[in-house]
Amino acid sequence: MYVSNKLRVNWGTAIVFCGLVLGMGAGTALAPSAGAQAPKTVVMKPAARPKLVVVLVVDQMRADYVDRFQGQWTGGLKRLVEEGAWFREAAYPYAATETCVGHSTISTGAFPATHGMVANEWWDREKQRGVTCTSDPNVKNTGYGGASVKGGDSAARMLMPAFAEELKYQSGGGTRVVTFSLKARAAITMAGHQGDAVTWFDAATGSWTTSSAYPVAAFVGEYAKAHPVSNDYGKTWMLLLPKSSYLYVETAVGAVPPAGVGPAFPHTLRGKPDSSAADATFYQQWQGSPYAETYLAEMAEDAVDKLGLGKSPGTDYLGVSFSSVDYVAHAFGPRSWEVQDELARLDRDLAVLFAHLDKAVGRGNYVVALSADHGGAPIPEDLQKTGVDAGWLNLAEVKERIEKALEPLNYPKPAVADIGGSDVYFTPGTYDKLKADPAAMRAVIEAIESVPGVANVYRAEELEDRPATDSPMRRAEAASFLKSRSGDLLIVPKPFWPWDFSTPGKPRGYGTTHGTPYYYDQRVPVLLMGFGIRPGEYYGTITPADIAPTLASLCGITLAPRDGRVLGQALAKTPQAQAAKKQSAPVSSGAKP
Repeated sequence: MYVSNKLRVNWGTAIVFCGLVLGMGAGTALAPSAGAQAPKTVVMKPAARPKLVVVLVVDQMRADYVDRFQGQWTGGLKRLVEEGAWFREAAYPYAATETCVGHSTISTGAFPATHGMVANEWWDREKQRGVTCTSDPNVKNTGYGGASVKGGDSAARMLMPAFAEELKYQSGGGTRVVTFSLKARAAITMAGHQGDAVTWFDAATGSWTTSSAYPVAAFVGEYAKAHPVSNDYGKTWMLLLPKSSYLYVETAVGAVPPAGVGPAFPHTLRGKPDSSAADATFYQQWQGSPYAETYLAEMAEDAVDKLGLGKSPGTDYLGVSFSSVDYVAHAFGPRSWEVQDELARLDRDLAVLFAHLDKAVGRGNYVVALSADHGGAPIPEDLQKTGVDAGWLNLAEVKERIEKALEPLNYPKPAVADIGGSDVYFTPGTYDKLKADPAAMRAVIEAIESVPGVANVYRAEELEDRPATDSPMRRAEAASFLKSRSGDLLIVPKPFWPWDFSTPGKPRGYGTTHGTPYYYDQRVPVLLMGFGIRPGEYYGTITPADIAPTLASLCGITLAPRDGRVLGQALAKTPQAQAAKKQSAPVSSGAKP
C-alpha cells in the first residue's frame, strides 16, 4: 500500500503492535479462570466475494451517448444497460476533467484535491518545468520485444492508494492486478503503486510498454509477438452500420483529422503518404481507430486465460481503459459518424469479452464497472452555426496580455512561467509580490478577463481547504485544487469555449477537447453489472468516485479516506449473505422467524 512521503509510517510495525495490543486485551478479557471450560473454537466461513473485479473506462465517453446510441447496440454495452445498474445522473463534481484525473478518481474513490493527480501535467515549481502526472525519474520504461522506449512512468505522484492495490494488500495474497490501456496515465492510475501486469502502448515505436516500477509480464510479450500491431497496417475503417443509421452530417463540421486520415469515411491506415510499412504515423492512426479497441479487449481475454484470473483463492482485478474514443472525439467531435461507429464496434468487442468471462470465470462470479474519465465539448465551429456564443480560449493570448499588463509596473519578465489549461503559474516570487500589490493583481485579473472566452478568474487562496460556498463553479475548482501542484490563478472559461493551446495564427491539432467544469465535460456513464449488483435505472446525483467504495464493499475491504460513497441502492443481497443474516439475527418475542 502506498503512503505519501509526508505521512510515511512503518505499517508492518504498526499492524504488529495493534495485533499485540488487541491480543493482550482479548487475553485479559476472555482468558478462562482456573477450572473453567475453555470456549469453543468458532470457525468462520469467508463471506461471498466476487472472483474477479473488472473496471472498464471509455476515454471521453459522454453520458448522453448511452441515451443516443443504445438502440443500435446489440452486444456488451447493451448488456451493461439492460442487465446492470445504470446511474443516469453521474458526473464529476470538479473542474479538471482530464484523463489522468478521471482515472485516478475512479481508481481511488477520491477527488483530485485528495489523490493529487490534478491534471495530465502541471508545472513543478521546484524544478521549474512541466511534469506529467506519471513521470518518475527513479524508474525506467521497458518495451516488450526489446523495443527501445524513452522515459520512466509510475504512480509515484498519486497520493492515495488505488482500490486495486488495497484489494491486493488487504486480501492477504492471491490477488493479481492487471491493467491495459493505450495511455500510460490510464493503465498506471488504474493499478496504482502495485500491479502484476501494467501495460500501455508506445506510439513512437509501436510497442507495448511497462516500467521498472512493475514486473515484466511474460504473457504480454508473448501476445505482442504473436499479434503485432503492424498486422493492422493497410486496413480500412469502414462503416459498421447502414448509412441511414448515422446521425448528423457525414463530414463533421470543424473536425481536425489526424495526419493521413481524411475528413469522412472510409479511413485507411497507411501511415505517411510514402510509407509502405507500419511507421509512427500509422501507429497514431491506429490508436484512433476501432482496431485498437479490439486489440485491448483481446489482450484482456488472453490475460484471463494465461493468468487464470478469477480462479485464484482471492479476488483478482482487471482494468482496461479504451482510449480510442478519446482520440476519435478529439479529432471529429461528439457529433460525428466516427464516434457513433467507434462505440458500435466497442459494443461488439465487449460482447465477446463478457462471453469469455462468462465461460472462464462464470456468469455471476465477476463484477463489472464501466465509466469514463471525462466527457467532451461540442466543436465550437459546429455550435456557431446555431447562433450559440462559442469559440476558442487561446492560452497564448492570455499569457501575452498578462505580460503586457505588468510591463509598466516594473515586474520582471517573463512574469508567467506556464499556463496549462485553467492553471496560471508565475515565475518564482512574482505571485507573492502580486498578493502584496492589489493594483497589480487587479490589472492581471482584468487582463485575463479581457481575453475572449474567459468567464472568471480565481486566486489560489480562494480555493484552499475546499471552502464551503454557494458557487457551484467555485466548488468545482476547489475540488480540483492542490496548492503544491495547482496554479496561482485559476481560469474558468465560458461555456462552449474550450482551451486552445495553439500559437495564434497557426492551426490547431484537434477538433475539440475537454477539461472544464461544465456538464458536457463532467457527466459520464456509470454502469455496474454482475456479482452483487441489483439491475435497474437509478436517478439522483452520484460521482465516479463512488465506484471504488462500492467495489470495496462488495470485496470486504476498506479504502483510505475517500470522497466517494457506497452505491448501496444498487447492491443486491446475495443468497449467502441472506442465509448468514437469517442464522445470526436474534428473534424477538412474538416475532415471526
